[in-house]
Amino acid sequence: MKPLFLVLLFVMSSFAAQSSFDLMERANALYRSGKFKQAILLYRKAEDRGADPVAVSFNIANSYYQMDKYPEAAAAYRKAVDYSEGNFAPALFNMASVYFRLKQFPECIAVYHRALKLDPDNISGWLYLGEAYTKTGDKVGALRAIENAYRLDKNDISIVYQLSEANIALNDFDRAVAVIREGYTLHPEESDFLVYLGDVYRLNKNFEESANAYREALSVKIDDTQIMYKLADVLAEDKKPYIAMEILNNILQIKPDFSDAAIFMGNLAYDAKFYDRAEYAYELVAKNGNAEAVFGFKNMAYDAHAQKRDEESVRLLNVALKYFPNDASLIADLLEMQSGN
Repeated sequence: MKPLFLVLLFVMSSFAAQSSFDLMERANALYRSGKFKQAILLYRKAEDRGADPVAVSFNIANSYYQMDKYPEAAAAYRKAVDYSEGNFAPALFNMASVYFRLKQFPECIAVYHRALKLDPDNISGWLYLGEAYTKTGDKVGALRAIENAYRLDKNDISIVYQLSEANIALNDFDRAVAVIREGYTLHPEESDFLVYLGDVYRLNKNFEESANAYREALSVKIDDTQIMYKLADVLAEDKKPYIAMEILNNILQIKPDFSDAAIFMGNLAYDAKFYDRAEYAYELVAKNGNAEAVFGFKNMAYDAHAQKRDEESVRLLNVALKYFPNDASLIADLLEMQSGN
């Protein structure tokens, strides 16, 4: 939350006012050069010579802010507010930002409300107010603030996401979905809305609608393996492992080095006792140098051993050892299996 830098200069005809103007100009040049301490000294000299106290206090506050001296900045912003009789909105917005930095969130919220009464169309102000409410745990306050920002600009994609999240925080998934759908209607090129929609449905345990949203996204991004992976994941969670395996297999046809997809498919196949496919998947993982394949092969080997199929157990461990010849646990298991034959 960087403060808005606004320099106010008032030029008068008197010699003193002209001198204060020159001092303000020099101070502003120092500020722009990052010489904030020197700028503060000149701002104070300018005030002594009749410069506008609102402008001086505001610019001094900005200088302190840039130096991360937040208590001093807050005091200077308060002076700017007092000199303006509470009518200088930029000072209020920046003072609220300082309170946020100081983690004084109730004070921050109060000042944002004062500022927004003066400038109710300030979208950033509403969003920052929502963030401050979130810090206090006031989910309703956060939602109301973000709703105001959304009413001012429904075309801002980031606000659509923020408003959806605010509704999700209150478990109002229907409203979150409606906001996302409205955003997608306004921005049909933003296919990520469909992916997000799938995530929201899944969060609400509505797996069927989640899968439908991911499929809708895939109709736009046909070979997007990340979306395909999300689809497989929600199908597995919906107790549809065989359909999930087909999706994962499609992923691996497109991207054979997608190790996470291969591990996922191997684990699903293993749980379903579809051992040929599990071995195929774990070997893909091993070819990519991912050591998680070792656990898959070892689990299959242990099962074979438990079923007194020690020859198969030894074979599986040897397959794994071909890719990880220095794995001590594999070597030890293989020796144990072979000694039991």
